[in-house]
Amino acid sequence: MTRVQNRRTPARGGELEDCLRACAVHSGKLVGSLDRRRTELAEQLRKLLVVFSTTGTSAPAPAPAQGATALLKRAVKGAAAPAGSIPADLLDALLAVGNKALECGYDDELNLALQISDTVLAERKNSRAGWRLRARALEALGDEPEAVQAYERYLELTSEDGFGVAARITGLRRAAERERELLALLRRQCPRAADFARGPATDVWAEGLALHARGDWDAAEPRLVGALLALSADEAPVADRQELLSQYLDLRTGIAADPTALTEAVALYAEQRRIRMRGPVADPTVGGVQWISLGEFRNRIAGKSICLIANSGRVGESSMGTQIDDYDLVVRFNSYRIDPRNTGSRTDIHATIHKHGFNWDRPVTTRLVFGGVSGDWKHSLRNRLVPGAQQYLGDESLRWPVRNIGRLGNDVWSGIPTTGFNMLWLLDFLDVSPTLDLIGFDFYESGAYRVQEAMKLAITSVHEYTSEKAWVMERAQSVTDMRISLR
Repeated sequence: MTRVQNRRTPARGGELEDCLRACAVHSGKLVGSLDRRRTELAEQLRKLLVVFSTTGTSAPAPAPAQGATALLKRAVKGAAAPAGSIPADLLDALLAVGNKALECGYDDELNLALQISDTVLAERKNSRAGWRLRARALEALGDEPEAVQAYERYLELTSEDGFGVAARITGLRRAAERERELLALLRRQCPRAADFARGPATDVWAEGLALHARGDWDAAEPRLVGALLALSADEAPVADRQELLSQYLDLRTGIAADPTALTEAVALYAEQRRIRMRGPVADPTVGGVQWISLGEFRNRIAGKSICLIANSGRVGESSMGTQIDDYDLVVRFNSYRIDPRNTGSRTDIHATIHKHGFNWDRPVTTRLVFGGVSGDWKHSLRNRLVPGAQQYLGDESLRWPVRNIGRLGNDVWSGIPTTGFNMLWLLDFLDVSPTLDLIGFDFYESGAYRVQEAMKLAITSVHEYTSEKAWVMERAQSVTDMRISLR
């Protein structure tokens, strides 16, 4: 066991030039990487360079053939950082690098993400994205107390908790409570551990392992537990504490001891691990929601006129609110925004991707949550569903219509189907609605019209908007500026 270090990292001052230099150095580390996540990070670093070279500097745009590391170093060396606050384009590029670095999950990338968040917050202390990036980086680095503070600051700055931050805070706090209960239990079960809780945790743990290897559990256990107590007192990273707790319980299971006492300790360990991974569930029945299958959903929409409302700028200026509310069923997507005069006021079916929690608290009759990976989908339902906010909820038969019902694999449909396309494909496949109209679908040509907190979300390139548009137009019965009718 190596000596555990507390990786709590305060804000570093956030100098833009220092941050860009760190990005340049890190870009060099990624050359030739076969890790897909690091390759994607390298691409975001290249985009950051392009933005920096053309934002508030006299440096010319870089030639694509040159290496990203050399270009970024040249930009940092040869061009002054933009005066005043970070320009919006550069801020977005930095945050994109930070979020992609976070996905890599390695300490080097996590520390880069943390430095980027420091830089953003030094210039824009009320940046919601900056605080959320900082919180996620700190949590991944194992500094939960600081992460909770950053998450709380994020919540103070937003009215739309679309990322489930409040639930995340609750989960971290409850997990920490259970961990403290577990350590208190181990202290009671092994009173002599207090004699070793003040020594260097690494040395004490090593002594305990050596004694266990010699078969002297009576001498080993107080040292092992003492090391665990010392790590907790030093606020060592969560991952390190969890690893050693697991090792201790594994060693203890091989010792003839009181099984009731061991069961109590294992139960607390399992509970705090489960809460950290999946969050607490206040109401497992989610307000008595009724799960519906593909066939039951078909029966609920049969014979009814349906309109699907795009989250487009065109809808936000449409003045079609009354016409929209005249349909039997109104379908809205993800982070939809309500303006009764333009968008209508009703939402009967909310179709949403599982990764965000926007509008999950808005009451609807039916909520369909889409997701490609069953485990991730279940995790999101567990942590994001709001009890009482929906009467009916689509079950796993409705989880990923284009792939699971239509069996359209990557060889047929290469892009990840959007929420809107999954919903439209499902309604077309069921073919039980006399009217099926799309309102304001211009595939984001007029920009996005969403709740404020979601406006910063990128219109991602992983979707095949061109193919989806072609699919729609092939089936269109009539087309006007605002309405596409498929029936």
